[in-house]
Amino acid sequence: MAAQGFDRERPAKPTDIRHFRRVMSAIAVLQLDFVNVLLPAHFLMIWSRLGPYDRSRFEHYLYDSGEHTEQWAHEASIVASSDWPLLAHRRQTFRPWKNSPLKHLPDAQSYLQEILAVVRGNGETTANDLPTVEGPKRKPGDWHRSMPRWALEQHFGRGDLAVRRRLKNFQRVYDLPERIVDEHHRRVSVDRAEAQRCLIGKAAESLGVASISDLADYYRMSRRDVVPRLEELVEEGAVSPVSVDGWSDTAYLAANAPSPRKIPGASLLSPFDPLVWYRPRALRLYDFDYRIEIYVPAEKRRWGYYVLPFRLGDTISARVDLKADRKASELLVQTAHLEPGATAGTTARALATELHALAAWLKLERVRTRKANAFEKALAKSL
Repeated sequence: MAAQGFDRERPAKPTDIRHFRRVMSAIAVLQLDFVNVLLPAHFLMIWSRLGPYDRSRFEHYLYDSGEHTEQWAHEASIVASSDWPLLAHRRQTFRPWKNSPLKHLPDAQSYLQEILAVVRGNGETTANDLPTVEGPKRKPGDWHRSMPRWALEQHFGRGDLAVRRRLKNFQRVYDLPERIVDEHHRRVSVDRAEAQRCLIGKAAESLGVASISDLADYYRMSRRDVVPRLEELVEEGAVSPVSVDGWSDTAYLAANAPSPRKIPGASLLSPFDPLVWYRPRALRLYDFDYRIEIYVPAEKRRWGYYVLPFRLGDTISARVDLKADRKASELLVQTAHLEPGATAGTTARALATELHALAAWLKLERVRTRKANAFEKALAKSL
């Protein structure tokens, strides 16, 4: 938790670029997700560590400081611009999605080159700025993307285009990498083995202590690629093999891993927070069996549609299904469940404080919860 930036209390004063830089350095990979039932998940990751912050200022920092860029890392993510050369081997081996309709075009390569020429000539470009092209009839389950969007995203995956910024509707604005990523980062050449070693080292620093599977998941690498690079990092002294009580696999401790006396505070966590995004690790560390149930039929959901972990100190003490009802100006707690071993009263009071603070930050006037179980009744009383 300390490696992820949870060893500090949230700032008492308004946040600034130093806070943003510290958080982004700790997590290294900000996974993007724009499901807006509460707020886009990557903004919640910053809230978890900093509390109330100026979201527009944070977005300005991400896209205009030159310090970060969007890339395929864990998933679609924001990473440091200095990681651009470390992910070059990914861009070079990028393959279009199997369900891409571009492969059905009579001359897909000509079309892709036309798109690239438009961006080269016009600069910042969205899919809506490009003429539509008729593609094959969609099949059930296909992504509802236009042909220009498929083309732009393919160029992005290959590194022919980069993301300048996001619009208010979260749409990507593309441009050439040379207009976005610093020349120094674009000119650096790193071979595949060295890039993988650097990425595993960054993952180790962000995780503090981790198994091979944990490290492989951080940048979505295979165990086969991780093992030889990890052996090299051990030889260099960047990580040390250690045993952890209850773990069957060898763990690896980062040389600079912090070791605080305690983890303060409490915070809601995004489903895609690195603290819990690899579900086997969340189960191993916190005895927290976690899944979000967006794609589970309503009648089969156990926890809720958009359920979030609630961290209290160094434990995960509860999970809550939240929704921002913006029309009614309410933060809705659709379900709340206490985790085994957690104290209901203490957890309810801490969670109520967090919910009121989150509602205020989201400019919602009230927090409303149901009272269908004992913990929800305790939470309602605390609220």
